[in-house]
Amino acid sequence: MEKENCFYLGKLTRVVGFKGEMVAFIDSDEPERYHDLDAVFVDINDNLIPFFVEAISPRSKNNQLTLKFQDIDNHDEAANLQGRDIYLPLAALPPLEGDAFYFHEVTGFEVHDKQKGFIGNIIQILDYPGNPLFEIKFEDKTLLIPVQDHIILKLDRENKCIHVEAPDGLIDLYMNE
Repeated sequence: MEKENCFYLGKLTRVVGFKGEMVAFIDSDEPERYHDLDAVFVDINDNLIPFFVEAISPRSKNNQLTLKFQDIDNHDEAANLQGRDIYLPLAALPPLEGDAFYFHEVTGFEVHDKQKGFIGNIIQILDYPGNPLFEIKFEDKTLLIPVQDHIILKLDRENKCIHVEAPDGLIDLYMNE
């Protein structure tokens, strides 16, 4: 499985007990969606390796699960996975409706500003904690627009377009460099 066909689910944070169980941090607003995983892909040296889940249970902290993988039966085997990122295939993502979107799904979308019109295409979303940004390419310029609900006016999946109302003067800063 290739990373571009997967999404980041979280991280194996620590080993619990002596039977190979691990705590996984789930990076999701709805971690309960992942309480019945059959398998995950673990990033080992930039290769996604499947690990099948033998047992799973939610922990008292909302975004944590205890996972027991098949064929990982002791502390030392589990410790080799500690700190590694876990992924799931993109097909495992629930479909979103309305103006909600996954960051990976809008790459390549056109961006139209309420005042300026077409301002380019999304290259990627820079996922800075608390401040994700659309990275937009327009001719030889790169624009950064915050990914915030009050800025996004409309998401048009059919036409692969996002309509925004950028803060006053922000686009001009990039265009007049």
